[in-house]
Amino acid sequence: MPAEWGAAQFLIDLLRITSIDILLSGDNAVVIALASRSLPEAQRRTAVMGGAAAAVSLRILFCLVITWLLTIPYLKAFGGVMLLYIGVKLVIPEGESHSNGIEATAHMWGAIRTILIADAVMSLDNVVAIAAAAHGSVVLIALGLVISIPLIVSGSQIMLRVLNRFPILVVLGAGLLGWIAGEILASDPALQARFHFDEHLVARFAKPLLAVLVMAVGTALSWRVRARDYEVVDLAPEDLK
Repeated sequence: MPAEWGAAQFLIDLLRITSIDILLSGDNAVVIALASRSLPEAQRRTAVMGGAAAAVSLRILFCLVITWLLTIPYLKAFGGVMLLYIGVKLVIPEGESHSNGIEATAHMWGAIRTILIADAVMSLDNVVAIAAAAHGSVVLIALGLVISIPLIVSGSQIMLRVLNRFPILVVLGAGLLGWIAGEILASDPALQARFHFDEHLVARFAKPLLAVLVMAVGTALSWRVRARDYEVVDLAPEDLK
């Protein structure tokens, strides 16, 4: 009987962790889709699979060291700023780098690196819920996250198709990263101790403000890049004018 109850509890905990992973997979899918949308098809598949596997591996690692990570002063503040930068960067068009194989490969690894950094920032708070549901069991954490891989991959594929069909969603996706950055910055313990602010009150204003800021800056820089790329250079000699 104890063994049966133990197996039942294991399954219940696994179901809870998998449910949490499903809820948390949306942000990962958006980041992976945004970072890999300009890649050619072959590199895109690799970036999606690599980004999803890396995201899951990071969460497993973070679950093991989350208590230590959350004691590092200003870590979440730094992560929030990094997420703002990534949000702006993902709006700016990458250009036709896939015309050269070496450049395309470098761009693919750059996309995976962007996915890794963004997921590392967003996972800091998320893994607390996962670790609590797992009751410290590394096996449960790993199983739940491995189960979430196909969810992240399929979600990313759906998001890629949607982003290609509705480009405006690229800007809104970047705004989502700005929203998450506002929440992360407001919850940084070191910032709270230094400036003595109410986390919920600051987050209420910081999330929409930073979302709009990321969308505005990203859109402005995107227009600038497109204007530069389409600028017509007059190569006619002076004596022929």
